[in-house]
Amino acid sequence: MDLQQELNKVGGFKNLELLAKQVVEGFISGMHKSPFHGFSAEFAEHKIYNQGESTRHIDWKLFAKTDKLYTKRYDDETNLRCHLIIDNSSSMHYPKMKQFSLDKLNKIAFSALASAALMSILKRQRDAVGLSIYSDSYDFYAPEKGSERHHQMLLHALNDVVASDPVQRTTDTYKYLHLIAEKIHRRSMIFLFTDMFQTAESEEKLFEALRHLKYNKHEVILFHVVDKAKEINFEFDNTPKRFIDVETGEYINLYADSIKESYQEAVSQYITAMKLKCAQYKIKYVEADINKDFDTILMTYMVERQKFG
Repeated sequence: MDLQQELNKVGGFKNLELLAKQVVEGFISGMHKSPFHGFSAEFAEHKIYNQGESTRHIDWKLFAKTDKLYTKRYDDETNLRCHLIIDNSSSMHYPKMKQFSLDKLNKIAFSALASAALMSILKRQRDAVGLSIYSDSYDFYAPEKGSERHHQMLLHALNDVVASDPVQRTTDTYKYLHLIAEKIHRRSMIFLFTDMFQTAESEEKLFEALRHLKYNKHEVILFHVVDKAKEINFEFDNTPKRFIDVETGEYINLYADSIKESYQEAVSQYITAMKLKCAQYKIKYVEADINKDFDTILMTYMVERQKFG
């Protein structure tokens, strides 16, 4: 089935699982042609050998092909627990659209498909995955499990969030991160998808909540989901426009060029400060531009997984 046809659906994705598998397969295929070939398509069945481990399960044939030491994984291994967190505030549904295409996803659809692709890899590796979705309430929570039934339930929740249309729903991300930190009792990798639209006060509290997760020994990866062309570069033509805050309904009428330079400077300062805070608290910051493919998301997962011990 054609991936483009599957994306051109109204009201969410018709077959999110199929789309996720195709995204992952395209990523793996691309790795064969990249400097990351050493990971190989066999990563789903292997893990990198760490010094001090038994050499009993080293795959010497794979070593001959990649010049890297890998050990074989077995069916009963579950070495990783992962929890995906998605911001479902109104701003995450920007830009508004009725149909999706490979090069045209809004922020919530990008986050959902990226999450489903990560779930597809986790399923291949027989790892446990949980999911939280929040807005001005805790919309959905499921703990980390690895069963097929659980996997299908999470896919259904992801599809529902894409199909939803929240109106003027704000969020205080920090409230739900604290709740999630209390719910997850075993060390996990935490992936947070958010556009980071916070007030200055909420932003400070947000990093306190992220520190809560770090204090509990979790590895935290922040995917800053943005429409880079519009939200960072402010690429609008210079005709009079009304810019509306989708979370509050407030608006301003102006010519884009009249504020473009000062806007870009303010956003640049904000992102730089955010990156510095992430580095300070040892949180992995990754820009997730919805106008690009999913390779950055999946490569981040693979690199961070190798560090997770």
